[in-house]
Amino acid sequence: MKKQSQFPPGWDADRVRRVLEHYDSQSDEEAVAEDEASFESTTHTAMEVPVNLVPAVRELIAKERRGA
Repeated sequence: MKKQSQFPPGWDADRVRRVLEHYDSQSDEEAVAEDEASFESTTHTAMEVPVNLVPAVRELIAKERRGA
């Protein structure tokens, strides 16, 4: 029995293919520039979160997006 692929909401095989093509076609310099630009955001941050706290952090983010 073949297992059916499951995607997150809003994603499908075509979107996955486009994302993979984007990153596969980048030069090393373009990839570094994209990574560096992501850390210059004034509205988001990157941080390490212990794996056991990820569900709680995701829930907080979901509540914020819902305006709760």
